[in-house]
Amino acid sequence: MGGKSFGILICLFIISIIIVVCEGNEKVESFFSRGDSAAKAADGHTNNWAVLVCSSRFWFNYRHIANVLGIYRTVKRLGIPDSQIIMMLADDMACNARNSWAGQIFNNENHKLNLYGENIEVDYRGYEVNVENFLRVLTGRHDKDTPRSKRLLSDANSNILVYMTGHGGDQFLKFQDVEEVSSHDLADAFEQMHSKRRYREIFFMVDTCQANTLYKQFHSPNILAIGSSRYKENSYSHHTDIALGVSVIDRFTHHTLEYFEKVQPHSNLTLEQLFQTYDPKNLGSHPGWREDLHSRNLNEILLTDFFGSVTHTQLTDSPFSLNPDPNDKRGDNSRNNVIKVKITRSMEEDPTFQINSQVGIATCAFLSFVYLLSTIFQRKENREY
Repeated sequence: MGGKSFGILICLFIISIIIVVCEGNEKVESFFSRGDSAAKAADGHTNNWAVLVCSSRFWFNYRHIANVLGIYRTVKRLGIPDSQIIMMLADDMACNARNSWAGQIFNNENHKLNLYGENIEVDYRGYEVNVENFLRVLTGRHDKDTPRSKRLLSDANSNILVYMTGHGGDQFLKFQDVEEVSSHDLADAFEQMHSKRRYREIFFMVDTCQANTLYKQFHSPNILAIGSSRYKENSYSHHTDIALGVSVIDRFTHHTLEYFEKVQPHSNLTLEQLFQTYDPKNLGSHPGWREDLHSRNLNEILLTDFFGSVTHTQLTDSPFSLNPDPNDKRGDNSRNNVIKVKITRSMEEDPTFQINSQVGIATCAFLSFVYLLSTIFQRKENREY
């Protein structure tokens, strides 16, 4: 009888633990999904990513590297971490033998701002920057050995900035002067991303000759696109650094970065306000954009929706201490009432508090039940004896 009793107790114990744990897991999941549900109810936007591509190599294309590094510095300053930035640089200008400032890259002839810095993370460099790897980044179709740091781990709630610069033409952008990515390739990649729910919104920005033709074939929803120049128009450099002997930045990117210097992480400036600053007289070309695929108006889209990443936290309205306040003259009953209210609110608002309470209650009930059964069996055995 004792062995059977012990087996029954063990079974009851296991069953009670399973019930408590399962119920607790459900509440934990509901607790952590509650924030996501609130965000989705608002607009579904929970995270930002950036894919920054310089497709040109050789020293005379120094400005294209500087273009990307300037955008990289901006998105990092506005809150997007390196873990959510994929940067592709086709050449290493910082270590080029012609660079008089070894290990440094500048986008202005005054040499005040070193864009290369000490905290730069380049994910693809040199010959890794090719059309195949770029399209794999967008579509997520990597080899199994590709590390997470080289993957675009976006989801259906991600806003993605795709910035590209290099030499281009009518509906193509050259990579390494040996291959091209076409407007059809980009459109197909974005359609795959849409089918796989890899983005919520995409902002495509390209600085190259005839840039506006690159988004001509796009057809997937919720994509915004802007280019630096029309069909049969060139995209020009801004100025030359005599000491380096090369141009250090393109005009379109220069004016974009100049505008972003006044943008802060919590800024309310919109894409429409940015687009209105582009003056063809200053750029030497006519920027164009496409918004017919997107559901929101330009005046509703914040710059930080793509170029920044701000975490929204919920704060308590006031601190609360369980320690008695010697200056509190309301009396012990009043303080006890306040504590009761706080505990009640904790039970209602914090499922983890409920879980701990339920585990305690279940444990007490189970131990009482075990004690009762052991007493009954002990008396029965004594009678038999």
